[in-house]
Amino acid sequence: MDIISHLTRTVSPAVLGDDHNPAKKNLLEQFYAIFAARLANNQTHDRFANETIARDDQGFYDRVWTEDAHRDQIARELAGKHNVDVTAARGLIAMAAPLAYHEIKSLAGTTPVPQFLNENIDSYQRHIPVWATAVLPVGVIAAAPVSTGTHISDTVSTAPLQREAEKDGSFMKALLPIIGLIILGALAWALLRGCQDKPEPVGKPVVTEQQAADSDGQAVAGDITPASLRIATGEDSELYACRMDVGNDTLQSNVMTALTGVFGDAANNCRADVDDNFSIDMPATAQLATILPIFKNVPNASMLVKGDTITVNAADTAALTKLVSDLQAAAPAMTVIAEGPLNEQTEIADSLTASEAAMDNLGQNPDPRDVARALSLQVVNFEVDKAVIPDANKALLDRAVKLMEQVPNMTLMIIGHTDKTADAAYNLKLSEERAQAMKAYLVAQGVDPSKLMTKGMGETDPIADNTTDQGRFRNRRIEFVVYDETATANDGLAINSDALDPDLNPLDSDNDDLMPDADDASRGTALDPAATN
Repeated sequence: MDIISHLTRTVSPAVLGDDHNPAKKNLLEQFYAIFAARLANNQTHDRFANETIARDDQGFYDRVWTEDAHRDQIARELAGKHNVDVTAARGLIAMAAPLAYHEIKSLAGTTPVPQFLNENIDSYQRHIPVWATAVLPVGVIAAAPVSTGTHISDTVSTAPLQREAEKDGSFMKALLPIIGLIILGALAWALLRGCQDKPEPVGKPVVTEQQAADSDGQAVAGDITPASLRIATGEDSELYACRMDVGNDTLQSNVMTALTGVFGDAANNCRADVDDNFSIDMPATAQLATILPIFKNVPNASMLVKGDTITVNAADTAALTKLVSDLQAAAPAMTVIAEGPLNEQTEIADSLTASEAAMDNLGQNPDPRDVARALSLQVVNFEVDKAVIPDANKALLDRAVKLMEQVPNMTLMIIGHTDKTADAAYNLKLSEERAQAMKAYLVAQGVDPSKLMTKGMGETDPIADNTTDQGRFRNRRIEFVVYDETATANDGLAINSDALDPDLNPLDSDNDDLMPDADDASRGTALDPAATN
């Protein structure tokens, strides 16, 4: 689960009210991570564990950090980082602390708060700045165990807390009757569920309010991943690469409409993974019509739109600086940043951590598509011109072997991809060899070889630009997709047995697979990867 995202959705609106300043929102997001790390310390939490903390208790923050110097440092550092007045920063922090504490307690349920936060440390540790180690108990982060993927209780609302007009010194007092009703309703629900003749198995993941229903109206378990759009432009500012991860057909259609309006028919090549593991909302959707034309004007650029953040890169430094400035002016509610320099080791480590976390959350009888997604999160950083599985990936792949035993009817396609630094024929051969190397390793560890298919795509299916280090790094990848599964109309990853390639855009009338088949023959277009630049 993502504790920071939950607090951002629920607490920040109550603290900020009508103030939509993204800098203040980002300040609070970073404070939540520092605050969670502090509460993860038993000694700190024990100081007020038996107190009844009022939601408008702005002195609570002083009891969490009893050292005046630490409180001052937190306010100054956060204010400086996010260009917010120090006095305003102190006020935001003091107001947010008791609200965040109540939300964390609700998420923890019957689990002690420090234990809950230590079990979910991966969800907030990455947001903690280096300077914050000076205001946190020694070893509070390093001593925490590996995350077990605890889920948000399904009695906990993830809707924003309502900020009402202050009365008698605090707007939060007006919320107390509502909070009481919510608690009573939650208790009644829990009692009703406990009386069911056939309660759900204890091991089944719980469902949060943020999780969308599938096409049959059935809620789907698992943490929700923000919807995202990743695109890149080519030499002539054409749409060079396009992928989206969205929670339903409506969001896919809205994004496709915006893409088509700017890039025309080229948008039909946008690959979509439509699944209820992803959010059904993308904050930037309404602004895409403004954002995309600005991005299109920059050749050889990449852009990732995810949550409320837009991350961009370009081969030309001056063009990148201007792109960030123009996008921020066009979408002031979003945070626009330039992608930092490539750090391969960090990227690899982060990807393996993400893949492990995804596996942790699969639960019993996992959906094959979720297994494929979890495996695809890892970066397999092959040495130049080689097809030998790196040692860094072997532990995760060994775990995947055991995981695949739980899904006996699953068959996966392993797809190799390269960047565009060599000629197309060489890249195609290398991508095939790397996919086959991945299969060979898994088979050697015990996977039934009939359950694994391989395919090389060479340089023909990029997900980023090929002019920056970061873009080429992302294009060199191994993907896992489900093979021989009946695909839904909008499943861009599933591959059916009659056509070995996913339909690039299931919403149009073309079956524009990556490799030609009977449906493509009439188009008279050669789509063989070996013949495509």
